[in-house]
Amino acid sequence: MTKIVKLHRGLDIKLAGVAKKEKIAIELGSVYALQPDDFEGVKPKVVVKEGDKVKAGDALFINKAYPEVKFASPVSGTVKLVERGERRKVLSVQVEADKKQEFVDFGKKDAQKLSGEEVKKALLEAGLFGYINQLPYAISTNPETEPKAIFVSALRDMPLAGDFEFEVKGQEQDFQTGITALSKIAKTYVGIGKGSSVPEFLGSLDNCEVVVFSGKCPAGNVGVQVNHIDPVNKGEVVWTVDPTAVLFFGRLFNTGKVNLMRTLALAGSEVENPAYFDALVGAQVNLTPALSRREGVRVIAGNPLTGKPLTSPLSPLTSTVGAHQSELTVIPEGDDADEIFGWIMPRFKQFSVSRSYFSWLLPKKDGYVLDARVKGGERHMIMSGEYDKVLPMDIYGEYLIKAIIAQDIDKMEALGIYEVSPEDFALAEFVDSSKLELQKIVREGLNMLRKENE
Repeated sequence: MTKIVKLHRGLDIKLAGVAKKEKIAIELGSVYALQPDDFEGVKPKVVVKEGDKVKAGDALFINKAYPEVKFASPVSGTVKLVERGERRKVLSVQVEADKKQEFVDFGKKDAQKLSGEEVKKALLEAGLFGYINQLPYAISTNPETEPKAIFVSALRDMPLAGDFEFEVKGQEQDFQTGITALSKIAKTYVGIGKGSSVPEFLGSLDNCEVVVFSGKCPAGNVGVQVNHIDPVNKGEVVWTVDPTAVLFFGRLFNTGKVNLMRTLALAGSEVENPAYFDALVGAQVNLTPALSRREGVRVIAGNPLTGKPLTSPLSPLTSTVGAHQSELTVIPEGDDADEIFGWIMPRFKQFSVSRSYFSWLLPKKDGYVLDARVKGGERHMIMSGEYDKVLPMDIYGEYLIKAIIAQDIDKMEALGIYEVSPEDFALAEFVDSSKLELQKIVREGLNMLRKENE
């Protein structure tokens, strides 16, 4: 019998511009850029140079600390640029794609017959092992960790997030193969949402335990799911895997080739036709034709709560598909907003958590249009219980944030920092009246703890 976990805290933010469950063609560039920053905790060492020829599956860079962890090129072609920033930090390795693609053949494998060590060896050889993350620290894991369990969340419920149940249609065999492979390493859990549109598949996966999560956002956060199934204690490690990465693994074993194709949602109130499109990791997407306007918009690589603002050097409306990215969202910047009388107006069309506006009387069925303004400045932290209302985890969120700010490692450990990742505090950051950058604070705390324990 499938286990059901009911969550009683959280917040669903319904925004305008949800992607329709249909696919569109979108303009993609010929240059593909793999970005080390997509793999948190990895110190990259580039193993190619400009002008080198590579095949899809060849390593572009490795992890300095663990040289066996490679990161595969998404395409075959010529290395065009090794982009570096301050202090020669590697920002991306860019490959000009060939018209006819060539792949490294790693050989088909029957995941059911492999041992855990053989699965790890295959993923390392193909440059896919780095797509596995871990708790604690919420970083890309390394081959020396021994996970007590592996968690995959097939539920995406952040505002405007892509629907994995739509993405996986037609790829069920690859997903099952990927789950089977992971199950050879450790017990594997797959979290799904209540009322799944494809229960005959996700609800009946083999070689794993399927857990149904019923509740508001962030029920889909893998950290929340870990907290309710098998919490992480000091000295323990669990692996967490994005469901699209499971598809990458399945394709490797079923075809013997590295295929980093993923389906992304193009969403947001400033997109004329919100829908889905297919692109390889590293693809450069030209968003200009898809937008209702070109100025006064915020393009976000990811969803509005956890994504990163677009910082492409090529064009303000060109984005590179990230390794763990399932959506591109476009919302108003808000710098042209001109509100008469400001906060004193009733605001029937604006979203409010605390019912400060009258919009809760007549909720918008098609979603609210929110812009990128913070609407206030950073101020002293107020212990108001705001975080607890939207954080469905067995931790004291406000006290944990205070301990991180104070750099009190003992308190951080006692208050459950080993269980959290920055995205778990995305909703708390949204409702925070103190306007603190909670996700940044949590990341700094995790990095501090990791450095202390190394």
